[in-house]
Amino acid sequence: MIDSEDSARRFCAERCDAEAMARLERFIPMLVEENSRQNLVSKSSLDSVWTRHMADSLQLLDHIPGDAGLWLDLGSGAGFPGLAIALARPDWSIMLVESRKRRIEWLERVCAEFDLENCKVAGSRLENVETCPAGVITARAFAPLGKLLDLSSRFSTPSTAWLLPKGRSGAIELSEQPAAIRSMFHVEQSATDPTAAILVGKGQVKTGRPQRP
Repeated sequence: MIDSEDSARRFCAERCDAEAMARLERFIPMLVEENSRQNLVSKSSLDSVWTRHMADSLQLLDHIPGDAGLWLDLGSGAGFPGLAIALARPDWSIMLVESRKRRIEWLERVCAEFDLENCKVAGSRLENVETCPAGVITARAFAPLGKLLDLSSRFSTPSTAWLLPKGRSGAIELSEQPAAIRSMFHVEQSATDPTAAILVGKGQVKTGRPQRP
């Protein structure tokens, strides 16, 4: 379990090369400055930014053996986990879905600053994003599990990996799902918070929601 900012930074360094770590280091003051203009993250969380945001995002890499195809990050907001993953793995194809105008502009600005050509910002509500097969689907603080799966099921395939940081509610939310969903997922302990969980799953979710073309 990560118990300090130093250990969180080491945790990230073990999952990044030197260039990626340099990008993360450059990104942090940008985040702090932008947070003074719009409330991207809680101000108090910036005191432990490596733990609360960087390591919390990069721990998801431990559940993906390599580039699995398009990484779809829902409700990217400040950029976690999707933008942090893009900074660590700029060669991977990543789509950040965000509907709020100022956050869209922030995500696009960071992508331009770091020349993240493979990271695209879908500035729209998820319901309006064109259907495409996702190799990985992530979401942090996006929606309750049932709604999240309902909205994103059309992007899933039999090989899609689901990585859903869910805080303290993860196991409870999963227990409330139909048996078919429960069988797809398991609960992993977060490396950054002893009370938090990550719902890790694989497969195609079928919810009965009409599929967009």
